[in-house]
Amino acid sequence: MADMPGTRPQLGVWKFASCDGCQLTLLDCEDELLGIAERVEISYFLEASSAPGPGPYDLSLVEGSVTTTQDAERIQGIRAASRRLVTIGACATAGGVQALRNYADVAEFQAAVYARPDYIDTLATSTPISAHVPVDFELRGCPIDRGQLIEVITAYLAGRTPDVPAHSVCFECKRRGTTCVTVAHGTPCLGPITHAGCGALCPAYHRGCYGCFGPSNSINFPSFIPLLRRDGMDTLDVVRVLRTFNTAAEEFDAASRKELSG
Repeated sequence: MADMPGTRPQLGVWKFASCDGCQLTLLDCEDELLGIAERVEISYFLEASSAPGPGPYDLSLVEGSVTTTQDAERIQGIRAASRRLVTIGACATAGGVQALRNYADVAEFQAAVYARPDYIDTLATSTPISAHVPVDFELRGCPIDRGQLIEVITAYLAGRTPDVPAHSVCFECKRRGTTCVTVAHGTPCLGPITHAGCGALCPAYHRGCYGCFGPSNSINFPSFIPLLRRDGMDTLDVVRVLRTFNTAAEEFDAASRKELSG
């Protein structure tokens, strides 16, 4: 994606079912965004501009999950028009909180919320982008970390693989010198099984990790879940903490189903 004479790489930023928080993280990059804008042409980003360009796109950042038939069709077109496609945030990488519908009756939800549910056109499930098209890189978080986002964009501009850590939140606690809330206070914490990226924010305020960044690359549920039970969680509590921001993540989904069947 190096600059060609007289041209700049084309960037597209796309929204599916989500809260827009990850797109706002890009806008919040402020000074860094100005530097990025000098290197790329932001061709499509409706959060920031009402004048979208037609593509093709050298890099597309996709926020949100697929929740309608229109979504499923649209992502195919975006993938076809994108040289590289990166999913950003828990919705795009793991279905988001809206994936809680995957365990329930969507028609019942619609009847309870909407006066005319027959107007609502939706799928029974909320699925990550990778369930529909090939994805070049997944950037996790709810919302994503601005530093990691800048790393991903600049890495692709430089033609290299993004250097985003794959270790757990526990490493971040140790790096910042935060006392382990589980060891010191018996507080249930998802840090040992959660992907790093938040800077261990919750443990720094004496709260357990909620798993915002999804499953880490090394998880041992048979050893971890007994620790949650030791610290006061029952089966329903365990299922609830796994079914939050990244409920449709394969590892969390399998573990929560096993708990309910067990």
